[in-house]
Amino acid sequence: MSAPGRILRAPAIQALLCQVAAFPLTLLAVFLLARAGSAPSYLTAALAQGIFAAALSAWRKLARWWLAIGLLFPLALLGASQFAIPPWLFLVVFLFMLVLYWSTFRTQVPYYPSGKAAWDAVAEQLPQDRPVSFIDIGSGLGGLVMDLASRRSDIRATGIELAPLPWFGSWARARLTNSRARFLLGDYEKLDFAQYDAVFAYLSPAAMTALWRKAKKEMRPGSILMSYEFAINESAPTLSVYLPNTGRTLYIWHF
Repeated sequence: MSAPGRILRAPAIQALLCQVAAFPLTLLAVFLLARAGSAPSYLTAALAQGIFAAALSAWRKLARWWLAIGLLFPLALLGASQFAIPPWLFLVVFLFMLVLYWSTFRTQVPYYPSGKAAWDAVAEQLPQDRPVSFIDIGSGLGGLVMDLASRRSDIRATGIELAPLPWFGSWARARLTNSRARFLLGDYEKLDFAQYDAVFAYLSPAAMTALWRKAKKEMRPGSILMSYEFAINESAPTLSVYLPNTGRTLYIWHF
């Protein structure tokens, strides 16, 4: 599928298109109510817009939370309009969210840190008798990568992050602390997994099928794929490590 096609199929874009498509339906509903002798308020219009958007989201078979977002978004805009919020503040918030989450709308992978318990579990699963080339795909602020780089001098620890703000934060942290960790800005889909002995992912259920296809195609015999919290439907893991302090599981596939 082409890049424009993938973008148009992204749930966030689909939800936005549902809002756009709901607008003429809302205008028609308001017009009919006015013709019937009613005096529809802004609240009525916002509610109608939300109902139509939620209905269209259900028709497009979007996840249930998108139905809730479609319903509540117009009401939230109406509520925000009641406050004297400077227009520039909306722009600042938008730009901040843009550099923080960047293409989450396409990848469906939000930023969420893995935590110390996951770092310890990952370190235990890495080969102990030889140097290791490790990469964290979607490395966020770089905590796991920097932790591994500090534990062992024979680990070549790399992180790749698509969102500019988390990438810059991890890159700056590594420079300020003289860490050996290396951070790349970009899309992990453009990497060759054959370059790494271990690949770690903390993504989302929506990304796991594509990750498995790539790993199965590129990872070398003897290498390891690790996924925190999210399993791969297409393949049972070689090993599952439950972390009781977090209630999450580290899934491991040996190639």
